[in-house]
Amino acid sequence: MYEQLVKIYAEKRVPRLTYTAGLFIGDILGLPWEIVTDRRKLGKHPVINYSSEKIEGSFNINPDPLLFEDGIKQRDINISEWNGLPVFFQTESGSDIPFDIFAAVFYMVSRYEEYLDFEPDEYGRFRASSSLAWKNGFLDKPVVDLWAKEFAKALLRKIPTLAFKGNEYKALLTIDTDQPFAFLGKSLFRNVGGFIKDLTVRNAHAGDRYKVVTHEVKDPYEVFDYMIQQADLAETDVKFFFPTGNHSDYDRNPSWKNEEYRDLINRIAGKYDSGLHPSFYAANNYSLLEEEYSRLKNIMAIDISSSRFHYLRLFTPTSYRNLLKAGIKEDYSMGFHDEPGFRAGIARPYLFYDVATDMKTDLTIVPFQVMDATLFSYKNLDPVESKKMVFALIDRTKKAGGLFVSLWHNTSLLETPEWKGWRELFETMLQYQRP
Repeated sequence: MYEQLVKIYAEKRVPRLTYTAGLFIGDILGLPWEIVTDRRKLGKHPVINYSSEKIEGSFNINPDPLLFEDGIKQRDINISEWNGLPVFFQTESGSDIPFDIFAAVFYMVSRYEEYLDFEPDEYGRFRASSSLAWKNGFLDKPVVDLWAKEFAKALLRKIPTLAFKGNEYKALLTIDTDQPFAFLGKSLFRNVGGFIKDLTVRNAHAGDRYKVVTHEVKDPYEVFDYMIQQADLAETDVKFFFPTGNHSDYDRNPSWKNEEYRDLINRIAGKYDSGLHPSFYAANNYSLLEEEYSRLKNIMAIDISSSRFHYLRLFTPTSYRNLLKAGIKEDYSMGFHDEPGFRAGIARPYLFYDVATDMKTDLTIVPFQVMDATLFSYKNLDPVESKKMVFALIDRTKKAGGLFVSLWHNTSLLETPEWKGWRELFETMLQYQRP
């Protein structure tokens, strides 16, 4: 086996094909590649023929129009099966595989369907139930990665001299600190109001509040030491996201000026990768995003390179364009709020492609597969039921050689009756996800 340049023959060199080849052939399969539009330049290289022409000895894929189109168009998509996997954009006879794998990969990872008209939820979000993957029962599969494995087998049958790279499974724990404190970090006015309410409400927490604000005891939401300890025991990478937006009906974080909150951020960010958690309204408001980004930079005194939107309010492509404009290099919002699984059909980071402008960008999208609130609030699962679902997602990510990313909140790991059993799930997940 030796490294060979694979030439992809197409009648036109277009941005969508270049992007997809780079991700699928280059990043996932690890093959050097080049797009050629002149048959005289094919030479004796292995050839993937992505055209309606006939080229002897080539691996043939009959192209769907998607990658050669301009703009965004509604498509009627039919699902069929190939080697036990769901596929679409079926091809006519003469192709070595029964679908246009490049078009299908592009459709999934670009989130093409999210540019089309859809019925949003009450917060403007794209529901899992609106997705092609959910409607056809493959949201729980990283189909892009699995297609790549079957595609490699098919290529080898025709071009046995190719050598593919091995993809190494990894795991990442990510933590959103929506409410880092129950009592600390609040203004005098809000704490006085809280004391008055506690004193007038039966079974309230006036005594607990007093002990916390006078630093006699630790704030009950401050479970970060526990989370970090468990992550260290499992030897997993960890990434935190901190909000710095203004208080609102949807944003309950402390003021970015609060010293206790600033100390917490710097204590954690000094040891673990940390990013911005843009507020509810910053998802589609650039001026708010820029302001919150500047605030976190002020606290941490370093450039901030990553983000994840609060409430997972991701508006494609507006939110991503705003991140790029602000200077963010990575975003971790690619996952559904209401269902676990693989929103983009892929279990690894990849670059955002803006379908509306037909441009590949420098923003890296890091998808996640499961969020605590999805299991608890949206699917109403207990920890035992959740464990089965989480472990199945880990297994599929391992099989794909991908990156398993989970999303947790400190408030999901409190030692309260409401969250009984969730610490055990958290700990067993961290151990099970180990490579």
